[in-house]
Amino acid sequence: MPRLTVLLLSFLLFSVAVMAQSSRVSGTIADTTEKKSLINGSVLLLRPTDSILVRHTRTTAGGHFQLTAPPGHYILLVTYPSYADYVDTLVIKDSGAVVLPIIGMTLKSKLLETVVVSGNKGAVRIKGDTTEFNADSFKTQAGANVEDLLKKLPGIQVDKNGKITAQGEAVKKVLVDGEEFFGDDPTLVTQNLRADMVDKVQVYDKKSDQATFTGIDDGQREKTINLKLKNDKKLGYFGRVTGGIGTDGYYDEQLMANYFKKKEKISAYGIISNTGKTGLNWGERDSYGQSFADNIDVDQNTGSFNFTSTGNNDELDSWSGQYEGQGKPSVKTGGLHFNNKWSDDNISLNGNYKYLQLNVAGNNVTNSENILPTSISFNNQTQNFRNQITRHTADGNYEVKFDSTSSLKIQATGGTDHKTTFNEFHNDYLGNDTSLINHNDRITSTVGDKNILNSYLIWRKKLAKGRTISVAVRENYTDDKSTGSLYSNTQFYDKGGPTYDSLVDQLKDFHTVTTLIDSRATFTQPLSKTSFLVANYGVVINNSHSNRDSYNKGFGGKYIVLDSLFSNDYKYNVFTHRGGLGYTMIKKKFRFALGSDVGFTQFDQRDLVADTSGHRHFVNWYPNANFTWSFTNMRRLGFNYNGRTDQPQVTQIQPIYTNEDPLNITIGNPALKPKFTNQFRLFFNDYKVLTDRGIWVGINYSFTENDIASKVTIDPDSGKRVNQYINVQGDYRLNGWANYSFKWKKPDLRFNINGNVNNSGNVSYINGVANKTRSQTYTAGYGVYKSKEKKYDFGVQFNASYTESRSTVNTGISTKYWTYQINPETNWFLPLKFQIHAEADINLREKTPIFPNNNNVALVNGWIGKKFLKNDALLIKVAVNDLFNQNIGFNRNVNSNFISQSTYTTIRRYGMFSVVWNFTKAGTPMPPQR
Repeated sequence: MPRLTVLLLSFLLFSVAVMAQSSRVSGTIADTTEKKSLINGSVLLLRPTDSILVRHTRTTAGGHFQLTAPPGHYILLVTYPSYADYVDTLVIKDSGAVVLPIIGMTLKSKLLETVVVSGNKGAVRIKGDTTEFNADSFKTQAGANVEDLLKKLPGIQVDKNGKITAQGEAVKKVLVDGEEFFGDDPTLVTQNLRADMVDKVQVYDKKSDQATFTGIDDGQREKTINLKLKNDKKLGYFGRVTGGIGTDGYYDEQLMANYFKKKEKISAYGIISNTGKTGLNWGERDSYGQSFADNIDVDQNTGSFNFTSTGNNDELDSWSGQYEGQGKPSVKTGGLHFNNKWSDDNISLNGNYKYLQLNVAGNNVTNSENILPTSISFNNQTQNFRNQITRHTADGNYEVKFDSTSSLKIQATGGTDHKTTFNEFHNDYLGNDTSLINHNDRITSTVGDKNILNSYLIWRKKLAKGRTISVAVRENYTDDKSTGSLYSNTQFYDKGGPTYDSLVDQLKDFHTVTTLIDSRATFTQPLSKTSFLVANYGVVINNSHSNRDSYNKGFGGKYIVLDSLFSNDYKYNVFTHRGGLGYTMIKKKFRFALGSDVGFTQFDQRDLVADTSGHRHFVNWYPNANFTWSFTNMRRLGFNYNGRTDQPQVTQIQPIYTNEDPLNITIGNPALKPKFTNQFRLFFNDYKVLTDRGIWVGINYSFTENDIASKVTIDPDSGKRVNQYINVQGDYRLNGWANYSFKWKKPDLRFNINGNVNNSGNVSYINGVANKTRSQTYTAGYGVYKSKEKKYDFGVQFNASYTESRSTVNTGISTKYWTYQINPETNWFLPLKFQIHAEADINLREKTPIFPNNNNVALVNGWIGKKFLKNDALLIKVAVNDLFNQNIGFNRNVNSNFISQSTYTTIRRYGMFSVVWNFTKAGTPMPPQR
């Protein structure tokens, strides 16, 4: 009995001691929309390390709750039937009363299963397909830009070139307050806007205008990031000035200035640089190249004819007008941006102007092998090039909402290119015993101007009983003129001795005009609250006039003698009717869509020189099916199928005679059949915000019936190649990917594990023998990241890839090799506001009998700097690029029976002294927007 009494007294004393150290936590939960208290709701305190329940209680009739807990870190979880869960971190520092503000609960039906998670280092809100990050919860250093902020967000990666991947998918657009900023150019936003200006970062799948209007998912989407700015950052001016001067003539000058006044935004930027790191962003190709394509590729989902212009100078000028890492660039570029909204956001205007002057010069050496049925041939080529382009582009977007049921959107884009190119080639073709078969010296140059005007208009109207109608019209116009010269001298050898020469010395004029008008009307009819029919009909007119003149030298050495064999004048007129019908069902957990488009195309070709014409008729089918199952808001399983008919291109059916490369000749095949491609995609995404764990897994598979491939005949005595396109069976593509990311909380480490599989098979013919090539690449990697505010941050990404390729044309030869890529990066923040930054791009390549040189590269960059002024607005730094001078420029290519390895000129080691000033002057903060 005394022993029991002692135990009871000990227990009571222990309980009193715990109670004395505990705090009383109280609060109220309520439906803030309906303004009513919620009775009998569950309130839980969880231990954050393992989610073990510490305390639990239920709310009273007034929605009040009260519980006690000792000091520490907890997760507060509030649940109520039919309402979204509320999760928040709670820190109890010492004993006493902790009174929480009213906790607002929201019905799931109103917020699409909204989950709110907030914490000391992060805040995430998920609503439907949108993940929203609270920017202030992810600490960045003073002066950091948006790119630095994005690198800290769960599920988002930014590579060394500024490309962004979010939740396993490439980000196509970065918007500012829902508007495009300098067009489709994400790096102008992420590398120039400061992180401390951002209030929210929203990640979502942006749907098409049609799907947004009707609410019916048409399967068209692109991963998008929207930056919502803080209210006090929307009034005043701000920007960044960078001035840098380096060794060996390198320089880097940048300016970004912005003036914001409520919804009005005016911005300007300018860049003068030859470092290859600025002014040459990865988005420029997409924003300009797709809209202003040399080749017109009409919407593949509408059944129109795929037409490729044949009057341009691609044979003489293959330069894309971009810096792609080869050569040494110098760039002068700038732009202006304006956007505003009026009349309660019913009228909006967005406009941009850009200027670019780019010069690229360099050389490359390519060594290649052609695998033949009974032997191997070798080709060694050196190239020197000097290219220059001056580009002006302007685009605008005007939208007006007449009322709650109708709107009109007009977009226009125009631009001019002035481009000059010069290329000098020296080529040796060797036989199986490395004896010289032919030697070619070739010089080409071009001067050209291209004018382009594109426009897009869409009118949308909501009708009674849930019906909608929309009409869209798209116009593309291109006028491309150029003049080029060709000098090609080929010397053929027999048993080591020269036999004869072949000389081409010509002047060439090219002029191509293309006009495309694409129209579509779409009507939706609800069948029930969850199912719809979608019908569309449209007409496409695609006309082109292509003129090519070749001139030989006449008396006096002038190019005045027309070469009729290599001159031509063609007109192409393509007219397409197309229509489609689709069915869509949208339930709470799943979405299903099924349909098909069909196009009827008439193609007319006229030879104005020979006064002949040709006609063809095509039927194109485009079936599609989509299914998505949402287990939860952040866990989805999806399946997509798309079928597509592609007609042979004009150049494959009847190529124009050209002599720009006398050793490589292409002949037409009028008997080519259309090819039909089946594409399947299966994906699974699962993201848990509370534990910061994400899984993205997917697989793509496609196979093509009657695929169009090459039939190549190589003359072993002369080295000449004759190519003809034929139909084949057996081509397929398989791609699988997996990404797993999580955070190890105790050491505060973030991990990202990834894997990728690429498997492909294609069929071609080499000297009359069928060649089946099977290629596989397997990649696995992981990344580790850690940071401590005002102390340090570091990260490292490691990838290993194994490549294998085999061809049946010669089973004794196969390609197998490993490559490794290591990318560490770190920042150290030292006393007196000093900072050290270092990064490396390490590439290791295995030697093989085909690739005897591994060409390993360790590209190391770094800088040391000191910050000055208020808010660390001024940074002075000294930097070094390619510390060990190893950036050699290297590329391997394995394709069917062709294997090549290239080395090229690129930017090597240099040092640079830079001053970076972030300036800002804010106006009076605006009241919070509703």
